[in-house]
Amino acid sequence: MQKYIGKTIEIIYLGSDGRITQRQIEVNSVSNGIIRARCLQRNAPRIFKLENILAAQPTAGRAS
Repeated sequence: MQKYIGKTIEIIYLGSDGRITQRQIEVNSVSNGIIRARCLQRNAPRIFKLENILAAQPTAGRAS
């Protein structure tokens, strides 16, 4: 995930409530299994556990 710092990616995420969501995030930092990012749907900072990211890919042609 380090390679995505400063980039926008799309993730499939397993939330703590057991729900699976799809999000576009701008990765700010990755440390100790935690990703700090801005969720573009909510336009707010969020924290994601690396172990709960089921899939990730860069977004094509999308700028934040």
